[in-house]
Amino acid sequence: MDTERAPDAVDAILAQWGRERPDLDCGPMGTIGRIKRCAALLQRRQDEVFSAYGMTSWEFDVLATLKRSGTPYRMAPTALFSSLMITSGTMTHRLKGLETRGLVLRVPHGDDARSVLVQLTADGLDLIDRAVTAHVANQHRLLGSTAAADLAALDAALSRLLGVLEPGAQD
Repeated sequence: MDTERAPDAVDAILAQWGRERPDLDCGPMGTIGRIKRCAALLQRRQDEVFSAYGMTSWEFDVLATLKRSGTPYRMAPTALFSSLMITSGTMTHRLKGLETRGLVLRVPHGDDARSVLVQLTADGLDLIDRAVTAHVANQHRLLGSTAAADLAALDAALSRLLGVLEPGAQD
């Protein structure tokens, strides 16, 4: 990996802390700051693609989760909100909006007459198929100038970090 790089916005913050609190090792602040800044900038670029398809990022996430579940593209609301790491109240509100737009529908659960499943409609399936194609192409554009070896090293390092941070990880 090439260690030569131009200073970035996080370097300026670190320099300020170095001046104000030279007694602190703010190295981790740089790493976390860069991860947060990259996440925010990447989200903006992804939102541009979602917007072109008349969607927000959360709408994309719901539709993509249903698509990834496989045919017949339906899930129990509990499994859906758990997968998306949101509350049931938030899920209910989001599903109402997607249902109003004709992108999902609630169907009776075959094994439990008291519950329903959320399913992609034909329009929802068409929309997510088109949007995910554009989304993946956008991701390739966003990372295209970074060497494959650097991306692999970054991916491995971030995977290890997730292993430490995610619930259930060893302390």
